Amino acid sequence: MSKHNEIDLVELRASSQEERDQLTKFYFRTFGWEYTDWGDQYSDTYSSGLTSGIDVEPTQTNKTLTVIYSENLEQSMLAITDAGGKITVDTYQFPGGKRFHFHDPAGNELAVWSDR
Repeated sequence: MSKHNEIDLVELRASSQEERDQLTKFYFRTFGWEYTDWGDQYSDTYSSGLTSGIDVEPTQTNKTLTVIYSENLEQSMLAITDAGGKITVDTYQFPGGKRFHFHDPAGNELAVWSDR
């Protein structure tokens, strides 16, 4: 079960569906992680210890995205901006919830998601 303000997910980025498929095969062969495909863009696994996913994002140069769970996205967004973070992707919906992305003061990209 996801807990408020805890790291919930680490996403690896792939530049194409083919690269995503290569990554899911690599991690299965290497560590035995079994992935579920959610269309052409996304796969995730719960067998990696911490939930992890592979997201097809051809334009991203940041290859890892840490995702934090929140019970209240609006409150989290306000706390991030008040502390000096910058929202880089406004809140959007996806199967299972919604999320937004931000940069911390050092430029690291993270995301916050909620199922509420």
